[in-house]
Amino acid sequence: MARYLVHSPSSFFLLCFHLLLAALVATAQNAPVKVRVGVILDFMSPVGHRRRTGIQMGVEDYYAAHPGSATRVELHFRDSAGDVLDAASAAVDLIKNTQVQAIIGPTTSAEAEFVSRIGDRARVPVLSYSATSPALSAAKTPFFVRAAANDSFQTAAIAAILVAFRWRAAAVLYEDSAYGTDILPALADALQRVGAKIMDRTAVPSDATDARLDAALYHLMAMPTRVFVVHMVYPVAARLFRRAKMAGMMSEGYVWVATDGVGSFMDMSSPEDIEAMQGVVSLQPYVRVTDAVKNFSARLRARWRRENSSDDDVAGSILMRLWAYDTAWAIARAAETAHVPGPAFQTPKRSTRLTDLDRLGVSATGTALLKAVLATTFDGISGKFKLVDGQRQMPGYEVLNIIGKGARTVGFWTPESGISQDLDTGSAREMKQILWPGEPRSTPKGWVVSPNAPMLRVAVLVKRGFKQFVGVSVNSTTGETQVTGYCIDLFDEVMKNLPYPVSYQYVPRDPSLDSYDKIVDQVRDQVSTCYHNLDYSLKEADMIVGDVTITASRMTKVDFTMPFTESGWSMIVAVQKDTSPTMWIFVYPLSASLWLASLAFFCFTGFVVWVIEHRINPEFRGTPWQQFGLIFYFAFSTLVFSHSRKPSFEEKLESNLSRFVVIIWVFVVLILTSSYTASLTSMLTVEKLLPRVTDVRELQRRGDFIGYQEGSFIKSSLLEMGFAEDRMREYSSEEGYADALSRGSANGGVEAVFDEIPYLKLFLSQYCDGYAMLGPIYKTDGFGFVFPRDSPMTGDVSREILTLNEAEKMSKIEKAWFGEPGTCRSQTKSVVGMSSNLSFESFGGLFLVTGVASGLMLLLYLATFAYRERDELRAAEATTASGSVSLPRLRAWLQHYDSKDLRSPVFRMNDESVRNGVVETPRNDGTTPFSERISSELEMNATSSEEKQTYEPGTSFKHGGDIAPASAEMETPTASQPH
Repeated sequence: MARYLVHSPSSFFLLCFHLLLAALVATAQNAPVKVRVGVILDFMSPVGHRRRTGIQMGVEDYYAAHPGSATRVELHFRDSAGDVLDAASAAVDLIKNTQVQAIIGPTTSAEAEFVSRIGDRARVPVLSYSATSPALSAAKTPFFVRAAANDSFQTAAIAAILVAFRWRAAAVLYEDSAYGTDILPALADALQRVGAKIMDRTAVPSDATDARLDAALYHLMAMPTRVFVVHMVYPVAARLFRRAKMAGMMSEGYVWVATDGVGSFMDMSSPEDIEAMQGVVSLQPYVRVTDAVKNFSARLRARWRRENSSDDDVAGSILMRLWAYDTAWAIARAAETAHVPGPAFQTPKRSTRLTDLDRLGVSATGTALLKAVLATTFDGISGKFKLVDGQRQMPGYEVLNIIGKGARTVGFWTPESGISQDLDTGSAREMKQILWPGEPRSTPKGWVVSPNAPMLRVAVLVKRGFKQFVGVSVNSTTGETQVTGYCIDLFDEVMKNLPYPVSYQYVPRDPSLDSYDKIVDQVRDQVSTCYHNLDYSLKEADMIVGDVTITASRMTKVDFTMPFTESGWSMIVAVQKDTSPTMWIFVYPLSASLWLASLAFFCFTGFVVWVIEHRINPEFRGTPWQQFGLIFYFAFSTLVFSHSRKPSFEEKLESNLSRFVVIIWVFVVLILTSSYTASLTSMLTVEKLLPRVTDVRELQRRGDFIGYQEGSFIKSSLLEMGFAEDRMREYSSEEGYADALSRGSANGGVEAVFDEIPYLKLFLSQYCDGYAMLGPIYKTDGFGFVFPRDSPMTGDVSREILTLNEAEKMSKIEKAWFGEPGTCRSQTKSVVGMSSNLSFESFGGLFLVTGVASGLMLLLYLATFAYRERDELRAAEATTASGSVSLPRLRAWLQHYDSKDLRSPVFRMNDESVRNGVVETPRNDGTTPFSERISSELEMNATSSEEKQTYEPGTSFKHGGDIAPASAEMETPTASQPH
């Protein structure tokens, strides 16, 4: 074999060739799959070259970190030259000729919109890290992926800044391009949500001349607002601020708030640009400055200098470079995840192919690559890379204040926390000190009074009465119309406190308008009356100020502010002196229910005391009729003894339980008698006024005439209540009310006048003698200022009304027009139309206390009695034949209860006196029907034990008066007399 190999060199070379071929095949099979990715940049600008370097570094760093990747992204760059058509042409070239499987770029939103439609048609994903226009979305072009922040996201941050300083209006200067105009709807919605308004929108072309910029600035200078929101690309914005400084609009009083189109490019600003933007507040998407960011910036700077030795300037937006780097990393990672094969396009089958767009194929790998991109999530150098609905999610914005030689951070905004000084959880919910243009000491107001502002027409109704609310008069000397009144002063005060200026004039309305509803119709169906709007072609009035009541029917036509007066309506009637005497006036202070309750508790308390004291106190013994009398006498005598310094009955009580019951009861009686005395005194001394009518139903039943104020909604409410229209009469002044009520229904007047509470109180403050407000108060919402539907001023005016009310400024205005509330010359008179006596409900708590106390003491005594007398009760039961609880047994128990408790100290004392031959001297209050007289003769003359058993105490209920004490004629021997 060896010999064959030596002598056959051709066979040896053939073997080597086969081995080499096998090695090449194996190497080819293990080589990474190339994924072609197109990149469209503007190489006419130095920024485009720098972003190219960042994208290349992103791909290189990914494969350096993942050397075993089965795919390799191959970048193909094209130049858009900053033109939309060139960008579209570059996209067609990349898809048709290079057959790229994804595209990064282009730079602007206008270019990205065109390229995304091409990519959507060819099913090639288009990833943009700089196209921020809200008009671009995956909903319109599914193959478009935004790897940057959506401009609409920062509108909430702009609105939060305005709200933080209470600015309710702003003018917007925007670039006249897709980038500038597409943010306006989102910005308007964000401001509206916080109660602010876009006053004016001024478009500035991208190639605007200095004259065009000056014209836009002078237009804004003539407006009352001084808060300007700028949304432009940085080159245009820098020129605008330079012209604004020359026009004097970067001075004190002006406020400039710029979007991230300015803040994100501060690292490419020249000293001249920074000097022109002193005091500007701008936004920048928040990116944490980590070691990875610093390392990337240093490597990018070194590489740029190495590849461009003649150009050391690397100025530009570092944020865009970071986003470009992360976008390149994301496409490389998605290609690896999706296992994308080589380029494969399906050529469309069409009969005619007129343009390159028609001849574009459809990528077979585009859908899989798009899904992988949308699912890609990683921690990039610019933060968390995560796509939701085809858009990258931003954590928040950094608020910058351009001052000195650069910008400093004054706060942060996040959708979760809003404005804060830091991103820490406990950070203050406000920004740091901001230096505004001109460096004022205080925050600018945001507006000035401008002579060019439109004059709003405020309608007021000419009234013939109640001019304290709204009064219209003409100066006889000057002929000038003067509008005064409480409503006018309040409205003027509100307008002065609004956060923006409002020019207005009062327009008196013809008094021929017989209904407030008709004057309300003058502002219905009108668009915004706020001075922010550009359309001021209103028919009659921009708003209504006066005594207009808020009703449900009017709310369907116009908007009302919050009410500024008391709500409700009622009636006033004439009253007359009550001169009719009555002999039963002493019964009136208490109601029937209170009289009955008092009687019941008098009897109950006396019964409880008798039950407790009967067996141990000789004062509570005697015949049944005597004991019944004692129960009533004892209870009712507390009416007198409750005011006595030493109540006699309390001293005669032997049980602590009964004493406790009496103490509680005397307290109740003291309060009851004091209240009765006060009420009766008031009835006897205060002059009483009786109303002619006390009830609305009485008016309807008698068919009396009633009155109301002309033009008021009260008429329709009275018709709904059932009053006949022919029994109604309208009046327009306080004098008319007084005259009609004094004459009465029979003499051409009325019996009652219905009106709202503010009018009735004003009437009674002037005519407090002979009139009174009676009846129920029907609810309404009070007076409010009238604005057209959806007017932005409604909320602002309502807030100022509330502020004035809390600051008591409104009370001062009320006193200036209506005087001190509640003043009347006849305050000592009372109207007796409805029941004013004391009712049981007023003393229910007292009766509950005494009832519970007496009941508990009674139960405690009965329980103690049953326990202590259990043997005697069993003995008494033994005398009855029945074994159950029957009438005889109950009678035996009662007989035992009726007997004396000889263990009582009182009866033990009497026993000792008898055994010693001394009879107890009667009590100092005289002989009572309950004391038993015991003489020494009774003991000596006792005849038999049977008689003794008959005389045993406890038979008073059985034998009536058989054990009554000896007659009063028997003299009681004293201790000094001999036996």
